Amino acid sequence: MIFAGFFAGALCLGLILGDWLYFMRLTPDASRYGCGIARTHDRFTHTTITQLANRFDAGGFLTLPHGTARFYQDLNQIVIRQQYRLFALGFRTLWPLKGLIFLSPEGDALAVLCRKLTPWSSALLTGIWFVVVVVGMVGALISLFVEGQLAASGGVVLGIGIVGLGLVFYCPEPLRLYLRIGWRILG
Repeated sequence: MIFAGFFAGALCLGLILGDWLYFMRLTPDASRYGCGIARTHDRFTHTTITQLANRFDAGGFLTLPHGTARFYQDLNQIVIRQQYRLFALGFRTLWPLKGLIFLSPEGDALAVLCRKLTPWSSALLTGIWFVVVVVGMVGALISLFVEGQLAASGGVVLGIGIVGLGLVFYCPEPLRLYLRIGWRILG
């Protein structure tokens, strides 16, 4: 039984690693792979695909300040991949991200569809994390209510603390932004 658990853990880690390695490739088939987490439409006037292609080198690469862009002229798409440093000071996200831009020529204008993608395993782990946090927070509040601790002010403060910690772990990025704004107002 222990061997089966080790095998399942190794298989799970192998699937996650394979998912991330395939996600990070800059090939045309791997460029569309991933879970879409953001999407936007835009239109650039007085820009053509030819003008855009001239900004890339002969291999279709463009070095960006924080990553690489690859232009596939036959597919009319650009893949943007960030650089992954192990211990970067400006660390924004744990999961790898990439951008995919679909280009559609419209006369002298260019319509674009931009998508932000993350690996499927990362999306699944994030979803599981959110479920664990919400179930734990709701379970703690229900147990406080059943035991009658919410009748006292100390129990109410404990309940507010549990909800606060749950929100910190559920949505840390907006909370960090609010804390920064609060510190600037106070300081």
